[in-house]
Amino acid sequence: MNRDSLAADWNWDNPAECTRWFDAVRAESALCDKLQQVPVEPPFSRRQLLELGVTGIEFAAFQTGHPTGLAADCIPIRSKDAAASLHRIFRVDGESHFIQLDISEPLPFQDGCVDWVYAEHLIEHVSPDTAIAWLRETRRILAPGGLLRLTTPDLRKYAKNYLDDSGFFAEHRERMLDVVAPAPGMPDRPAFMFNQISYFYGHQWIYDIDEIRHALRSAGFEDDAVKRCAFRQGASPQVAGLDRSIRNDETIYVEANA
Repeated sequence: MNRDSLAADWNWDNPAECTRWFDAVRAESALCDKLQQVPVEPPFSRRQLLELGVTGIEFAAFQTGHPTGLAADCIPIRSKDAAASLHRIFRVDGESHFIQLDISEPLPFQDGCVDWVYAEHLIEHVSPDTAIAWLRETRRILAPGGLLRLTTPDLRKYAKNYLDDSGFFAEHRERMLDVVAPAPGMPDRPAFMFNQISYFYGHQWIYDIDEIRHALRSAGFEDDAVKRCAFRQGASPQVAGLDRSIRNDETIYVEANA
């Protein structure tokens, strides 16, 4: 896709078309120079993962910034002569590991096989029942006391700023322009800014802290094991350090222990 053509073709008032563009650009970014399948079979055990140097999983990522992380995404990463396949672990450019996963399906890992799971802006892309089923699977594969860190757009922040006009929408429009340039900036209509969080980017369900707690509780996490955190602050500095600054203005950060 030629990003330079966006200025002429982009239309913020057509959410479905904009979402298709976001999806296409993301698929184009799933590229690497060298891709090698690792000779291990699912369901993956803790021992197998540790032999690969993997202690946790970052979902919705082609690469993870965690030194012992396994990146996972529904889109297969690919090189010029190979492509990742579902439920298989691949070595990427000789440096990191990747697995293609569909979070609507059972995860191909044995119980208690990882110490941490991280997911930035993932659960809002699936229905609530799919999100809860995935969270239940996440709890299953975490070792006792293992850490889950979730981030997602904060519905309360959007609602509050729709009513109060505190400047959040203006800042967020500028951040989005950095993402979609050279497409035109977001409209400055408050109703548009409120609606785009629900109807763009493939979003299906938007959360506040109470809704996240409900999903985690439904998945088997204990209420007292759930904690709201701040940007890049949490129980594990390396896991919290995966938070991306481009999203910190709109995001709610939550951790839970298995």
